[in-house]
Amino acid sequence: MRDLKNTEAPSNTTTIDKNLVDAPTNNIYEAISIISKRAVQINGDIKKELLEKLDEFATYNDSLEEIFENKEQIEVSKFYEKLPKPHAIAVQEWLESKIYHRNTKDEELEN
Repeated sequence: MRDLKNTEAPSNTTTIDKNLVDAPTNNIYEAISIISKRAVQINGDIKKELLEKLDEFATYNDSLEEIFENKEQIEVSKFYEKLPKPHAIAVQEWLESKIYHRNTKDEELEN
């Protein structure tokens, strides 16, 4: 997974020029479809990574005795809460041409 600490994706809402988004495909709908698929991948990666880190703090105790808050666990959670959203990361990757895509319909026409 890419380094989430060094992503240049914005954490808040920004306006993006439509022409920049659809330039690689010449079709805004195709571009958005590609970006959304990448956002789903990023979200899955983030979720997997977060669950692995939080699993380190898991205590398997069936009793409801005393539940204490682990300071390190809180810091991990805060880090992930502050990350840009997966769709913002995907858009940033798209604008930086870091997402590989191909149109399989063009390949079918050639065959």
